[in-house]
Amino acid sequence: MQERPPLILVTNDDGIHSPGLRAAAAALEDLGDVLIVAPAQQQSGAGRSMPPASEGRILREKIRLNGREIEGYGVEGSPAQVVEHGIVEIAPRPVALVVSGVNYGENIGSGITVSGTVGAAMEGASFDIPALAVSLQTEPEHYLNPTDAIDMGVAIHFMKLFARQTLEAGLLPGVDLLKIDVPMHATPDTPWRWTIISKQRYFYPVKPHRRRPSDPGPMGFETRIDTDRLEPDSDIRAVALDGVVSVTPVTLDMTARVERQELARWLT
Repeated sequence: MQERPPLILVTNDDGIHSPGLRAAAAALEDLGDVLIVAPAQQQSGAGRSMPPASEGRILREKIRLNGREIEGYGVEGSPAQVVEHGIVEIAPRPVALVVSGVNYGENIGSGITVSGTVGAAMEGASFDIPALAVSLQTEPEHYLNPTDAIDMGVAIHFMKLFARQTLEAGLLPGVDLLKIDVPMHATPDTPWRWTIISKQRYFYPVKPHRRRPSDPGPMGFETRIDTDRLEPDSDIRAVALDGVVSVTPVTLDMTARVERQELARWLT
Protein backbone atom coordinates (compact mmCIF):
# COMPACT_ATOMS: atom_id res chain seq x y z
CA MET A 1 0.00 0.00 0.00
CA GLN A 2 1.34 3.41 -0.94
CA GLU A 3 2.22 5.58 2.06
CA ARG A 4 0.09 8.69 2.40
CA PRO A 5 1.76 12.12 2.40
CA PRO A 6 2.29 13.68 5.84
CA LEU A 7 -0.58 15.81 7.11
CA ILE A 8 0.55 19.36 7.92
CA LEU A 9 -1.70 21.53 10.09
CA VAL A 10 -1.20 25.20 9.14
CA THR A 11 -2.45 27.82 11.58
CA ASN A 12 -1.68 31.33 12.87
CA ASP A 13 -2.89 34.08 15.18
CA ASP A 14 -3.65 36.71 12.51
CA GLY A 15 -6.83 34.98 11.37
CA ILE A 16 -8.06 32.72 8.61
CA HIS A 17 -7.87 35.46 5.96
CA SER A 18 -4.22 36.41 6.56
CA PRO A 19 -2.04 36.46 3.43
CA GLY A 20 0.79 35.06 5.55
CA LEU A 21 -1.27 31.96 6.35
CA ARG A 22 -2.20 31.54 2.70
CA ALA A 23 1.43 31.88 1.58
CA ALA A 24 2.58 29.29 4.12
CA ALA A 25 -0.11 26.80 3.14
CA ALA A 26 0.59 27.21 -0.57
CA ALA A 27 4.30 26.52 -0.07
CA LEU A 28 3.78 23.56 2.25
CA GLU A 29 1.69 21.74 -0.35
CA ASP A 30 5.04 20.68 -1.82
CA LEU A 31 5.76 18.71 1.36
CA GLY A 32 2.47 17.04 2.23
CA ASP A 33 -1.29 17.35 2.58
CA VAL A 34 -2.22 20.72 4.06
CA LEU A 35 -4.99 21.26 6.60
CA ILE A 36 -5.72 24.95 7.25
CA VAL A 37 -7.28 25.61 10.65
CA ALA A 38 -6.95 29.18 11.95
CA PRO A 39 -8.76 31.65 14.20
CA ALA A 40 -11.91 33.11 12.71
CA GLN A 41 -10.82 36.54 13.95
CA GLN A 42 -7.56 38.35 14.73
CA GLN A 43 -6.00 36.77 17.83
CA SER A 44 -2.56 38.40 18.06
CA GLY A 45 -1.24 38.52 21.63
CA ALA A 46 -3.42 35.65 22.81
CA GLY A 47 -0.44 33.48 23.72
CA ARG A 48 -1.41 29.92 24.62
CA SER A 49 -4.57 31.08 26.36
CA MET A 50 -7.75 29.03 26.67
CA PRO A 51 -10.51 31.64 27.17
CA PRO A 52 -13.57 29.89 28.63
CA ALA A 53 -15.86 32.25 26.72
CA SER A 54 -14.64 30.93 23.34
CA GLU A 55 -17.52 29.09 21.71
CA GLY A 56 -15.46 26.99 19.30
CA ARG A 57 -17.74 27.34 16.28
CA ILE A 58 -16.11 25.93 13.15
CA LEU A 59 -16.71 27.88 9.96
CA ARG A 60 -15.84 26.40 6.57
CA GLU A 61 -13.83 28.81 4.41
CA LYS A 62 -12.83 28.67 0.76
CA ILE A 63 -9.13 29.50 0.40
CA ARG A 64 -7.40 29.94 -2.93
CA LEU A 65 -4.08 28.10 -3.12
CA ASN A 66 -1.91 27.54 -6.18
CA GLY A 67 -4.66 28.38 -8.65
CA ARG A 68 -7.46 26.41 -7.05
CA GLU A 69 -9.83 26.62 -4.09
CA ILE A 70 -9.46 24.35 -1.07
CA GLU A 71 -11.48 24.14 2.10
CA GLY A 72 -10.10 25.60 5.29
CA TYR A 73 -11.60 26.11 8.74
CA GLY A 74 -12.00 29.29 10.75
CA VAL A 75 -12.51 28.47 14.41
CA GLU A 76 -13.89 30.88 17.00
CA GLY A 77 -11.22 30.65 19.66
CA SER A 78 -7.65 31.44 20.60
CA PRO A 79 -4.77 30.07 18.50
CA ALA A 80 -4.17 27.27 21.01
CA GLN A 81 -7.86 26.37 21.07
CA VAL A 82 -7.86 26.36 17.27
CA VAL A 83 -4.99 23.85 17.24
CA GLU A 84 -6.90 21.64 19.68
CA HIS A 85 -9.95 21.64 17.42
CA GLY A 86 -7.73 20.95 14.42
CA ILE A 87 -5.97 17.97 15.97
CA VAL A 88 -8.84 16.43 17.95
CA GLU A 89 -11.89 17.25 15.86
CA ILE A 90 -11.03 18.22 12.27
CA ALA A 91 -7.92 16.30 11.16
CA PRO A 92 -8.89 13.11 9.29
CA ARG A 93 -5.69 11.34 10.43
CA PRO A 94 -2.72 12.03 12.71
CA VAL A 95 -0.97 15.35 12.14
CA ALA A 96 2.75 15.04 11.29
CA LEU A 97 3.70 18.71 11.65
CA VAL A 98 2.13 21.93 12.95
CA VAL A 99 3.24 25.16 11.28
CA SER A 100 2.11 28.46 12.83
CA GLY A 101 2.58 31.55 10.66
CA VAL A 102 3.75 33.34 8.75
CA ASN A 103 3.21 35.99 11.43
CA TYR A 104 3.30 39.72 10.73
CA GLY A 105 5.89 40.91 13.25
CA GLU A 106 8.88 39.40 14.99
CA ASN A 107 8.44 37.27 18.11
CA ILE A 108 11.67 37.69 20.05
CA GLY A 109 12.77 38.17 23.64
CA SER A 110 11.16 37.24 26.93
CA GLY A 111 7.66 38.17 25.76
CA ILE A 112 7.29 35.27 23.35
CA THR A 113 4.74 33.63 25.65
CA VAL A 114 2.40 36.50 24.72
CA SER A 115 2.59 35.49 21.06
CA GLY A 116 -0.36 33.62 19.64
CA THR A 117 1.93 32.37 16.87
CA VAL A 118 4.21 30.71 19.42
CA GLY A 119 1.24 29.67 21.58
CA ALA A 120 -0.29 27.73 18.68
CA ALA A 121 3.01 25.94 18.03
CA MET A 122 3.37 25.15 21.74
CA GLU A 123 -0.11 23.66 21.77
CA GLY A 124 0.77 21.43 18.83
CA ALA A 125 4.00 20.39 20.55
CA SER A 126 2.05 19.44 23.70
CA PHE A 127 0.47 16.66 21.60
CA ASP A 128 3.98 15.37 20.78
CA ILE A 129 3.72 16.79 17.28
CA PRO A 130 6.78 18.68 16.02
CA ALA A 131 5.96 22.32 15.40
CA LEU A 132 7.33 25.49 13.83
CA ALA A 133 6.44 29.08 14.76
CA VAL A 134 7.43 31.35 11.86
CA SER A 135 7.46 35.15 12.07
CA LEU A 136 8.57 37.93 9.73
CA GLN A 137 9.85 41.22 11.14
CA THR A 138 7.62 44.05 9.90
CA GLU A 139 6.86 47.65 10.71
CA PRO A 140 4.50 47.90 13.73
CA GLU A 141 1.58 49.16 11.63
CA HIS A 142 1.35 45.70 10.07
CA TYR A 143 1.25 43.70 13.32
CA LEU A 144 -2.54 43.71 13.42
CA ASN A 145 -3.17 44.47 9.75
CA PRO A 146 -2.02 41.63 7.51
CA THR A 147 -1.55 42.80 3.93
CA ASP A 148 -0.52 41.42 0.55
CA ALA A 149 1.90 44.35 0.30
CA ILE A 150 4.38 42.44 2.51
CA ASP A 151 6.50 39.97 0.54
CA MET A 152 6.48 36.63 2.34
CA GLY A 153 8.90 34.94 -0.07
CA VAL A 154 11.99 34.92 2.13
CA ALA A 155 10.11 33.83 5.25
CA ILE A 156 8.57 31.02 3.20
CA HIS A 157 12.02 29.98 1.98
CA PHE A 158 13.27 29.44 5.53
CA MET A 159 9.99 27.93 6.70
CA LYS A 160 10.21 25.25 3.98
CA LEU A 161 13.86 24.56 4.78
CA PHE A 162 13.08 23.68 8.38
CA ALA A 163 9.70 22.07 7.66
CA ARG A 164 11.30 19.67 5.19
CA GLN A 165 14.09 18.75 7.59
CA THR A 166 11.63 18.27 10.45
CA LEU A 167 9.40 15.99 8.39
CA GLU A 168 12.38 13.93 7.23
CA ALA A 169 14.39 13.69 10.44
CA GLY A 170 12.14 14.90 13.26
CA LEU A 171 13.32 17.36 15.88
CA LEU A 172 16.30 16.61 18.07
CA PRO A 173 15.62 15.01 21.48
CA GLY A 174 14.66 17.68 23.99
CA VAL A 175 13.39 20.07 21.29
CA ASP A 176 9.62 20.46 21.08
CA LEU A 177 9.37 23.25 18.51
CA LEU A 178 11.45 25.66 16.47
CA LYS A 179 10.84 29.41 16.66
CA ILE A 180 11.96 31.03 13.41
CA ASP A 181 12.21 34.81 13.05
CA VAL A 182 13.15 36.40 9.74
CA PRO A 183 14.46 40.00 9.50
CA MET A 184 12.48 42.28 7.20
CA HIS A 185 15.40 42.88 4.82
CA ALA A 186 16.53 39.25 4.63
CA THR A 187 17.10 37.43 1.35
CA PRO A 188 17.31 33.68 0.69
CA ASP A 189 21.09 34.07 1.05
CA THR A 190 20.87 35.65 4.51
CA PRO A 191 22.64 33.45 7.09
CA TRP A 192 20.62 31.77 9.80
CA ARG A 193 21.79 31.23 13.36
CA TRP A 194 20.88 28.95 16.26
CA THR A 195 19.77 31.27 19.06
CA ILE A 196 18.45 31.37 22.60
CA ILE A 197 15.43 33.35 23.76
CA SER A 198 16.71 36.58 25.24
CA LYS A 199 15.72 37.22 28.85
CA GLN A 200 15.26 40.88 27.93
CA ARG A 201 11.95 42.46 27.10
CA TYR A 202 11.76 43.61 23.49
CA PHE A 203 8.30 45.21 23.56
CA TYR A 204 7.88 47.69 26.41
CA PRO A 205 4.46 49.02 27.50
CA VAL A 206 3.80 52.72 27.00
CA LYS A 207 1.41 54.45 29.38
CA PRO A 208 -1.82 55.54 27.65
CA HIS A 209 -2.85 59.21 27.60
CA ARG A 210 -6.28 59.76 29.13
CA ARG A 211 -7.94 62.19 31.53
CA ARG A 212 -9.75 59.68 33.72
CA PRO A 213 -8.94 56.06 34.57
CA SER A 214 -12.40 55.08 33.32
CA ASP A 215 -11.66 56.47 29.83
CA PRO A 216 -10.63 53.94 27.15
CA GLY A 217 -6.85 53.62 27.18
CA PRO A 218 -5.26 50.51 25.69
CA MET A 219 -1.58 50.20 26.51
CA GLY A 220 0.81 51.23 23.77
CA PHE A 221 4.26 49.76 23.19
CA GLU A 222 7.74 50.53 21.96
CA THR A 223 10.79 48.39 21.29
CA ARG A 224 13.93 48.72 23.40
CA ILE A 225 17.26 46.90 23.41
CA ASP A 226 19.83 47.10 26.19
CA THR A 227 22.88 46.29 24.08
CA ASP A 228 25.22 46.23 27.09
CA ARG A 229 23.35 43.31 28.67
CA LEU A 230 22.13 41.57 25.53
CA GLU A 231 23.17 37.95 25.21
CA PRO A 232 25.47 37.43 22.20
CA ASP A 233 23.57 34.36 21.02
CA SER A 234 20.06 35.74 21.58
CA ASP A 235 17.15 35.99 19.17
CA ILE A 236 16.98 39.76 19.72
CA ARG A 237 20.60 40.26 18.69
CA ALA A 238 20.24 38.01 15.65
CA VAL A 239 17.12 39.66 14.20
CA ALA A 240 17.11 43.25 15.47
CA LEU A 241 20.86 44.00 15.47
CA ASP A 242 22.66 41.57 13.17
CA GLY A 243 19.94 41.10 10.56
CA VAL A 244 20.26 37.30 10.40
CA VAL A 245 17.56 34.67 10.64
CA SER A 246 17.01 33.43 14.20
CA VAL A 247 16.18 29.76 14.77
CA THR A 248 15.50 28.95 18.41
CA PRO A 249 14.99 25.37 19.63
CA VAL A 250 12.29 25.55 22.29
CA THR A 251 11.20 23.08 24.94
CA LEU A 252 7.91 22.99 26.80
CA ASP A 253 9.83 22.22 29.99
CA MET A 254 10.33 25.66 31.53
CA THR A 255 11.90 24.28 34.72
CA ALA A 256 14.86 26.35 35.95
CA ARG A 257 18.07 24.32 35.84
CA VAL A 258 19.14 24.60 39.48
CA GLU A 259 21.07 21.93 41.33
CA ARG A 260 19.06 20.25 44.11
CA GLN A 261 21.72 21.07 46.67
CA GLU A 262 21.46 24.75 45.75
CA LEU A 263 17.70 24.63 46.29
CA ALA A 264 18.25 22.93 49.65
CA ARG A 265 20.78 25.56 50.76
CA TRP A 266 18.46 28.40 49.67
CA LEU A 267 15.77 27.22 52.10
CA THR A 268 18.06 26.70 55.12
